[in-house]
Amino acid sequence: MRRSSVMTSGLEKAPHRSLLYALGLTQEEMGRPLIGVVNSANEIVPGHMHLHTIAQAVKDGVRMAGGVPMEFPVIGVCDGLAMNHAGMRMSLPSRELIADSIEICAVALPFDGLVFIPNCDKVVPGMLMAMARLNIPSIMVSGGPMYAGRHGGAAVDLITVFEGVGKVRSGAMTEAELEELAQCACPGCGSCAGMFTANSMNCLCEALGVALPGNGTIPAATSARLRLAKEAGIRVMDLVRQEVRPRDIITEKSLKNAVTVDMALGCSTNTVLHLPAVFREAGLRLDLDFFDAISRVTPNLCRLSPAGSQHIEDLHEAGGIPAVMSELAGLGILDLSVPTVTGKTLGENLAGVRVLRTDVIRPAADPYSPEGGIAILRGSLAPDGAVVKQSAVAAEMLQREARARVFDGEEAAVTAILGGAIQPGDVVVIRYEGPKGGPGMREMLTPTSAISGMGLGESVALITDGRFSGGTRGAAIGHVSPEAAEAGPIALVQDGDTIGIDIPNRRLDLMVDEAELARRKAAWKPVQKEITSPVLRRYARLAASAAQGAVFD
Repeated sequence: MRRSSVMTSGLEKAPHRSLLYALGLTQEEMGRPLIGVVNSANEIVPGHMHLHTIAQAVKDGVRMAGGVPMEFPVIGVCDGLAMNHAGMRMSLPSRELIADSIEICAVALPFDGLVFIPNCDKVVPGMLMAMARLNIPSIMVSGGPMYAGRHGGAAVDLITVFEGVGKVRSGAMTEAELEELAQCACPGCGSCAGMFTANSMNCLCEALGVALPGNGTIPAATSARLRLAKEAGIRVMDLVRQEVRPRDIITEKSLKNAVTVDMALGCSTNTVLHLPAVFREAGLRLDLDFFDAISRVTPNLCRLSPAGSQHIEDLHEAGGIPAVMSELAGLGILDLSVPTVTGKTLGENLAGVRVLRTDVIRPAADPYSPEGGIAILRGSLAPDGAVVKQSAVAAEMLQREARARVFDGEEAAVTAILGGAIQPGDVVVIRYEGPKGGPGMREMLTPTSAISGMGLGESVALITDGRFSGGTRGAAIGHVSPEAAEAGPIALVQDGDTIGIDIPNRRLDLMVDEAELARRKAAWKPVQKEITSPVLRRYARLAASAAQGAVFD
């Protein structure tokens, strides 16, 4: 029986049908599957500015296949616009609100299937969480990546502009040159052009099997993206008829596949927050040790911006995510038997797929690194773990002892970096920016970009209980757990302390003797912040540790 029949069929549902007639639905349409089209379109975020066009293509596909599409909206935050001010505290909390709002609509209005149209950072995981939670036949189709911009004959992106701020402060660029760069770095619609968080998650939707091939890499401003959206609308009708549900696809096997592809691509460290939250909704556990175990046996095949100079459009030309998975399949580290929304197994989807540009997707026999893009560090500074994108760390910074420069918040650290107060050999420690202490766990793209722009990327590290943008590069170690607000060791660090960083051996240590740490802990008092926002007060109460994906307890 169709889920929607509880709203459309029977004598007692005549009032419900009256409301549906008011929408313009015919009696015949009420007998067809009703498909919710979850659209995150808005006029604020470049990644979302074109999603009404994508949604129309989806709806055309649904109608072609005999369904009735019914569109409803969700919110979306642009992390770039929210960066380096109080607005960033709202970004991660929006993930839970997005998932909850979709659940509310899809339960109150019982759809037979759902098509999710995300694009930016917290919208993709929020929609994936809702998909797994609701377990209604569903498919994901993103708005696609932005093209890279061009400046001075080179490809540029948003991170180029962030790093340009530091270059102006160091005298390597003029303000006029920076403004010229800002005008061309983001040339149009789509999620920002590198392997940042939104594109990372959209690519991993393919690896999970909940999106069609091309979802992560077909550029936003192409007709191919519209055709993909139309095909998604057609395909969801097959999923409804065959009663294929998300949890038939999101399993322990697909979980491993997704993390393996994550490591091969060198995705954003935010995937370590989002994937555990998604799989939790499917009743599956994913911890930091699992990420690290997969990283140790997965070669890093791609180094897109910020780790390299290439962008998502280059990955698409190289064959996209199917080509990456075909290389990994040759190593025997993917489960090819898993089902996907195409109606075929992953192995069947990869039949005949090959890499078209080996300068973008390295052969598995000749990777950038024998280990994956992300590493999990533990030690006396991070007993519960910390996360670093090791594929974007300069070789000089992989192992180092550094002097701590401590800041109780992002703004003071940025002022010190851009003011020339940070020197080679320092490690900038930014604390009280975790899920509870922030609250909201802000991204630290501004300070990491300032470090790179000031020419310190190969001599200065940054450690935080906050998180990083997918666009961050350098020795940027985040998600330090327990966080400062929960009396984690990061709360006890003082200026001048030595911190040992050893990424190859997965260590992060505060090199202060236990007696001194005990003395500091006895005298410690948490930084008290006045939280005026009801949303952030609730988030501070409910959010779990970053080591658990910052999910709501």
